[in-house]
This record gives sequence, structure tokens and C-alpha cells, in this order.
Amino acid sequence: MSLTRKRKKELKRLQDQANKLWSAQQELVGEAATVAREAGRQLGNFSREEVAPRVQANYDKFAAPYVDKGLELSHRVMNDRVIPAAGAVVGSALSVWDAANEKRGSINATRGVIAAPVRPKKGMGAGGVIALLLGIAAAVGVVYAAWQTLRADDELWVADDPLRAPDA
Repeated sequence: MSLTRKRKKELKRLQDQANKLWSAQQELVGEAATVAREAGRQLGNFSREEVAPRVQANYDKFAAPYVDKGLELSHRVMNDRVIPAAGAVVGSALSVWDAANEKRGSINATRGVIAAPVRPKKGMGAGGVIALLLGIAAAVGVVYAAWQTLRADDELWVADDPLRAPDA
């Protein structure tokens, strides 16, 4: 298919216009990227200078006392209730275990049975039980502290002044 000179000139002009448009768009995209980078930098500065201090101040004012109370309560519960109860349970279990071993030894002695060789234990020992109980108690304390911190108290979340746009 052959084109006339007129059509060739029109196509050439159209191609030149398309190339100019393409380069203008590339410049525009480059400028937009520069503006976006600068906006990101300004947003970071605003966040560091304005938002973070306000968030920290509001956390210190509203949430920190409840977090501290929750942590104090969990420490108190752990030290005053959980550890003594775990110690009592483990102590009782060990005394029952010792009594059972003593009774088994006396029964075998009266029958004249030679004691079987001791097999190594397979399973969790007393230390594992204590660690498990303390881990569960710590998890309960953390959950309770989080619940105390995040529960919906109306007076905690009321803003002092209505939201407004920041001054430019």
C-alpha cells in the first residue's frame, strides 16, 4: 500500500506531535514523582513534629495510668496468688509421689521382690509443671492488663476540642 506525499507529511507531523506529547508526559511524570517525594518527606516531618508528640502525650495522659495499673495488678496477682498456689500444688503432688514410692518400696520389701531397674522419666517434670503454670498465669495477667487498657471507657476517648484541619 503506497501513501501519497500529503499523507506521509500528515503522518510525519502526527508522529512528531505524539513524540512531543510523550516527552511532555515524561517530564510531567518526573515532576509528579518529585512532588510526591517532597510530600512524603513533609508528611514524615509533620508526623515526627506534630503527630508523634500528641500521640505520646495522649497515651501518657489517658492510657499509661491504666496500663500501669494493669501491670501492677498482674504483678500483685502473680506474686500473691499464683506463685503460692502453684507452689502448694506442686508440693502436694511431690509429697503424694514420694508417699506412693515409699509405699511401693515397702510392699516390694515385704514380698521379697527385688526392685526393678529405674527407667528414665518420659514426660514433664516438676519444673515443667511450674513453668507451665507460671506461663499460663503470665498470659492471663497480660490479657487482663490489655483488657483494662483497651476497654471502652467513654471518658477516656472524648476529645478535648473538636477535630479541625491543621493550619498551613
